[in-house]
Amino acid sequence: MAKLATRATVQGRQITIKTPLIHLSKARIIQWGTALGVDYSLTVSCYQAGEQGEPWGVCDACHLREAGFTAAGITDPASQKPV
Repeated sequence: MAKLATRATVQGRQITIKTPLIHLSKARIIQWGTALGVDYSLTVSCYQAGEQGEPWGVCDACHLREAGFTAAGITDPASQKPV
């Protein structure tokens, strides 16, 4: 879509999409983010998060996030939020 529907490409310029994390596992991304000081309590992965950012807990995104934190050996701060 970016090649077909953006002003830059319609005008003949190139767009490069970079995905530096695509080959990393969720666990590795979480470990790397933690080492860099990411505050995961400010993030949400849920498809239907509540108004306060609380996870729904049953969507694929919630399960993938939970599995990533578990594999990384880190407690997900989102699991600490009241539902």
